[in-house]
Amino acid sequence: MHFQEWFRSIRSGGAGVKAGESDDLWRLLPSFPLSSFSLSSLSPCSLVGIGALASLTAYWLVTRPRPMRPPCDLQAQSVAVEGGELSCRRSALLKDDTLLDFYYEDTKTAYEMFQRGLRISGSGPCLGFRKPGQPYEWIAYSEVAEQAQVLGSGLLAKGCQPNPQQFVGIFAQNRPEWIISELACYTYSMAVVPLYETLGVEAMVHILNLAEISLVICDCEEKASALLENKEKGVTPSLSCLVLFNDAGDALVKRGEACGVEILKLAQIMDLGRQDLKDPVPPQPQDLAVVCFTSGTTGKPKGAMITHGNIASNTSSVIKILEGSFVIRQEDVSISYLPLAHMFERMIQVSMFCHGARVGFYQGDISLLTDDIKTLKPTFFPVVPRLLNRIYDKILGSMTSPMWRALLHYAVRRKQAELSSGVVRNNSLWDKLVFNRIQASLGGNLRFILTASAPISPTVLSFLRAVLGCLIFEGYGQTECTAGCTFSMPGDWTAGHVGAPLPCAMVKLVDIVEMNYMAKNGEGEICIRGPSVFRGYLKDPERTQEALDTEGWLHSGDVGQWLPNGTLRIVDRKKHIFKLSQGEYIAPEKIENVYMRCVSVLQVFVHGDSLQSHLIGIVVPDPEVFTDWTKERGFVGSYEELCQNPDVQKAVLEDMTAVGKAGGLKSFEQVKDLYLHAEMFSVANGLLTPTLKSRRVDIRRVFQEQISRMYSKTPI
Repeated sequence: MHFQEWFRSIRSGGAGVKAGESDDLWRLLPSFPLSSFSLSSLSPCSLVGIGALASLTAYWLVTRPRPMRPPCDLQAQSVAVEGGELSCRRSALLKDDTLLDFYYEDTKTAYEMFQRGLRISGSGPCLGFRKPGQPYEWIAYSEVAEQAQVLGSGLLAKGCQPNPQQFVGIFAQNRPEWIISELACYTYSMAVVPLYETLGVEAMVHILNLAEISLVICDCEEKASALLENKEKGVTPSLSCLVLFNDAGDALVKRGEACGVEILKLAQIMDLGRQDLKDPVPPQPQDLAVVCFTSGTTGKPKGAMITHGNIASNTSSVIKILEGSFVIRQEDVSISYLPLAHMFERMIQVSMFCHGARVGFYQGDISLLTDDIKTLKPTFFPVVPRLLNRIYDKILGSMTSPMWRALLHYAVRRKQAELSSGVVRNNSLWDKLVFNRIQASLGGNLRFILTASAPISPTVLSFLRAVLGCLIFEGYGQTECTAGCTFSMPGDWTAGHVGAPLPCAMVKLVDIVEMNYMAKNGEGEICIRGPSVFRGYLKDPERTQEALDTEGWLHSGDVGQWLPNGTLRIVDRKKHIFKLSQGEYIAPEKIENVYMRCVSVLQVFVHGDSLQSHLIGIVVPDPEVFTDWTKERGFVGSYEELCQNPDVQKAVLEDMTAVGKAGGLKSFEQVKDLYLHAEMFSVANGLLTPTLKSRRVDIRRVFQEQISRMYSKTPI
């Protein structure tokens, strides 16, 4: 065979080489006068050289990283709804305007989704837990299903009814028994009402009475005692039974008897269930699955009524988006540490169970989360932006050497160049040289990260996509639409948006005239409609009407903007936007997200007043880097001393102003004064919600003295 014939066969796509790849190869090789020679005319050395070149070329073609093929045109990720308003759009993955109710024919409820995982995995691992310093232990799918049926039968023996009007409270930290209890309720069509400590006494009483809850499942004596205290005061008359995961002391049992509350250990109610095991009474898609009380930032919590159909459509839509590019496998494992009382974590777990995958629980102590992650080695990692910001700051803070910092930034740029062409991997030269230790600190096996609950800085997102070498998706939604309504598309690794509408949702923008956000300009309040939108708030028609209009559109209270590629950008919360005395509208969360890029800043709260002409801030410096950061600027002292130093405050303000200017903040959007606070905002001190959003009203109340003092200075 002549050399030119072989060469032409490669160029034409023969020899097992795709046409596009052969074009790349053709451009790499020098020009040969193909008509003038054959292989027989070449010397042995030339033949060896050509063979080596051909082998290396073939190896490169086979092993070079392949870009992820997106499921749709990334320049048109959503399309306008036929006959709808200009700002009304749906997923480009749908054939028409018919929204997705379910992906698999046999997964129309949360109960059926677990049953599918049971069929796939059988005796395979499902729920994992660990004791301090020990490896994870696993409970099999078959065992979880069996325990759920036994526990559910025990609940029926205590008077619970097998229907969606029966509400069962769960008051516990993330652990396997939480999921078994939830599944026990679903096995007999009962609805779950999650409770959590940070609700406060008044809100807890409100929920127990509104839902008329008679039985609550708790994890420990402390929580049972708090519930008993309300019963003893006579403010929760319907409460009659508490079930504890952990052992209950005699004193607690006697307290319960004295006020008419039966206290049982989990083993006791399981024994009741075994004595009279009932056949499952599976729920229907329209049946209520959970009443999720949103903590909110003001007022009493609202009970969002989520159906099994809501859960199925939301989960199915994520599966639909990922089809062809990412498949959840049986060996995949997620780390569970975000509150199960909220829908984000629950939807992650339902997705895992549907595919027979595993969920490992953290030990319950957030300070041990890093150790849990290293031990579990998760492939799935649900996160909130605050955690990604911490990871980002810690990586940059650890690069103290100018040489290492330069190498890091160069390596990030090279990986980001691959990302821009659609390539996501963790086995490049840069991963081996620079990023390997960072990836190992998160277990070393990550395939999938999902961030939600709040906007994330594009800088952080792009940086971590390069460093971690795994798929990082961003979603947007709220409890009232069962977690998500938009999701970033596989293959689109740009930042600064929250993706396109999920296949279960139509999304439109409506005018906010007073703020000059107009739908005709692709801006306005985000509204959602579809099978994942909730039924309404429990026994609260007034607030239901505020959220759901007569056409079934959920008004989110968020301000959004359509981008040219059909994705959605979040501008801010409508209700958090306020006006300064000179008439400028301020979106505080947008400003806070810009300031979070300051190396020295861990948390920031931007405050303004309609009677004032400028903004001020409450800033919590990052204790891991703040001392070194200030030392570089000539300041020494303890963390607390530095926070009280006026010159340090001035330095932080100057840094924030520079970062704000680089981030595009207008002059009136920059804070003009700040107070450095040495204690983190947290769920425990009541300044963050369980989903780690700022409780803006509470922060204003706690720091009212500092706010007043800053505004009492000479006006700027």
